[in-house]
Order: sequence, then C-alpha cells, then structure tokens
Amino acid sequence: MIRDITIGQYYPSESIIHKLDPRFKIIAGFIYMISIFLVDQIPGYSIVLAFIGLTIGLSKIPLKYIIKGLKPIMMIIIFAFIINVFFTPGKILLEFWVLKITEEGLYRGFFMASRLVFLIVGTSLLTLTTSPIKLTDGIERLLTPFKKIGLPAHELAMMMTISLRFIPTLLDETDKIMKAQMARGADFESGSIVRRAKSLIPLLVPLFISAFQRADDLAMAMEARCYRGGDNRTAMKVLKYSKRDIYASLFLIVYLVGLVLYKMM
Repeated sequence: MIRDITIGQYYPSESIIHKLDPRFKIIAGFIYMISIFLVDQIPGYSIVLAFIGLTIGLSKIPLKYIIKGLKPIMMIIIFAFIINVFFTPGKILLEFWVLKITEEGLYRGFFMASRLVFLIVGTSLLTLTTSPIKLTDGIERLLTPFKKIGLPAHELAMMMTISLRFIPTLLDETDKIMKAQMARGADFESGSIVRRAKSLIPLLVPLFISAFQRADDLAMAMEARCYRGGDNRTAMKVLKYSKRDIYASLFLIVYLVGLVLYKMM
C-alpha cells in the first residue's frame, strides 16, 4: 500500500505534456480543480472524463500507474460514497433499521466519489509530468509579482517543492522500517482497525529521526554549495512559452467553453 502512493513522484517521459511550460501546467491544474466543482450532472462529468482521459493519453503515463495511485485513498472514496448514500434525504429505495438508501443519495454518492477520483488523478498528473526543478521554477515565476509586497517567492517555491519531493522518500523509508520491524515479529495487518492503528505508533519514532536526519543533511549540502536563497539568483534555462503551450491553452479554452455551454443548456 505504501508503494502505491504516487503523489510527489515524477514519471520521466518525452511526451507533449512533459514538455509544456510548468507555469501553464500549474495554472491549468488550478482551473481544472475549480471546474470539477462546477459540474453535477452526467454530461458535465463526461466532458471532464474526456479531458482528463486525453491528457493521460498524451502524457504517455500507463493507465495502470495512474490507477495504482488511487488505491491508498480508496477507503476515503468509499467512505464519502457511503455517507452520501445513507444520509441524503429523498426517495427511499431500501430501508434497514435506522439506515435509509435513497435515490438522491446514490446519485450524490456516485458524483462525490467521481469528483474525488478526478481530483486526485488531475493533481497527480502535475507532479508526474513535471520534474521538481521545473516545478520550483514555475512556482517561483508565478509568485514573482508578489515580491513587491515582501513575499519570499523563491523560498516558498523551494519549500513547497522539497516537501513534494520528500513524500516518496519518506514513504520508501516507512516501508523499510515496517519490513524491518515485521522481520522482528511486529504485526501490522491482523486485528481490528484500532489495534492496527496502535501498531503503527512504533514507526513514528524512527521515521521522525530519519526525516530530521535527512533534513539536516540537505541543509548542510545546500550550505556547502553556498546556497543563499533567491538573492541575485539566475537560471541556466529560462522558462519561455512555446507554440505547444499556445495549443495547450486553446485546448484548455475548448474544455472550459464546453463546460460553460453545458451549464447554459
């Protein structure tokens, strides 16, 4: 389960999506997340499905890899579906004790689960198709106008990117600690949910020690290379918009126009 988490990981490829400007992908990601909450009918979700499906195809990332990233949050998706099914008032289809399954609940639960799936898949594509260095440059460039009000754009961008980059590292470290403790007789899979949750507590101490050690090593490495933040810092490769970014913008506009027409109709 630990290895199934794909958030923060980068999938190298030579696809069109990988070559897009990171600034455009960050902005497009925010627009996509907002658009998901604007639809609540099957035709609208069909447009979202077509958009995200075409994006996955152009990114050349295997669909199995995308689906694997949904496994860790499957319980959250199921929980959201069940909550909406049993606690949404409406036409009763099935009743058992105090639990009532309504037609409106099934309808709302389905769309809530679909919304979570689209949200996770769309946001995962951002990190899967953008390297940490490009992601840092993109965030920094987008935050540059806010430097006039004293916002440390470079430091914030670096902090956010390092946080994303260390998610897979910490997950891999957690997996190693779990296997080491299981070899010594620890049990993380049997028993009730409460017992399994308690069995994870011994993982926290070595995991926190490892995380602080990695943070200290990273800080020393940055200081050894005379890192001094964003003061007078230049870039070897300056970000520039290209024709493919213009075409991608047109594709995004077509997607938004389709949603607007759907809402109007």
